[in-house]
Amino acid sequence: MSAREEVLGRVRAALADVAPQARAAVAPTAPRVPERPHHEVVDLFCERVADYRAVVERCAVDELGDRVAAALAGAARVVVPPGLADVALPPGLTVVVDGEPDVLGAAELDAVDAVVTAARVGIAETGTVVLDHAPDQGRRALTLVPDLHVCVVREEQVVADVPDALPLLDPARPLTWISGPSATSDIELSRVEGVHGPRTLHVLVVADREG
Repeated sequence: MSAREEVLGRVRAALADVAPQARAAVAPTAPRVPERPHHEVVDLFCERVADYRAVVERCAVDELGDRVAAALAGAARVVVPPGLADVALPPGLTVVVDGEPDVLGAAELDAVDAVVTAARVGIAETGTVVLDHAPDQGRRALTLVPDLHVCVVREEQVVADVPDALPLLDPARPLTWISGPSATSDIELSRVEGVHGPRTLHVLVVADREG
C-alpha cells in the first residue's frame, strides 16, 4: 500500500459515520464602491492612472490634436491601427498604418517610436485602461512593442470599477488590461520599466462631446 492510499484510507475511515449534508452554494458578493457623480469617477480614474506613473491629461475634443502632437514630441515614426479615424496626427511624422497593406512584424514595430490607439473602457477604481483590440485599437502586439503608447480615452468610457466594466467587454475578444507603463522589479525590488511593453504610457482623457 502506498502512502497516498494509506492516507486516503484513513480519511475514508474517519468519515465513515458522517452523513453528507447538502449545502446551498452561495455566490460571493463583490464589494462595491460607493456610487458617485460621473465627473468624480473620471477624476478618480485620472488620479489612479497617474499613481501608476503614467502621464495623464484631460482635454476638450477640439484640443485633442494638439495634445496628441505634444505627446508625440520627439517621435519620428508612429504606428496606428487601421480604424483610428477620430484622432488627427500632426504633420511631419512618418505614420505607418498597421495592415495597410501589410501587417507589421515585430522588427518593424520595434523600428517605430510610438503607437496611438483608442481604448474600450477605463476603470477608475484600479486606474486601468482596457483594450479589446477593435479596429481603432489594433492588434495586441501594436501596443506592446513601441516604447511610447498614447492612448485616447473618452470620459464617457470611464466606469467606476471592474464589475461595471465587465458587462461592456466581450469575453470572446482578446482583452489587454493596462495599468501604467510596463514595469518589473528585480530581487532587490529595483523597478525597471519598459521590459515587457511600453516604457511610457500617455493617457489622454477627452471630455464628453456635449460638454
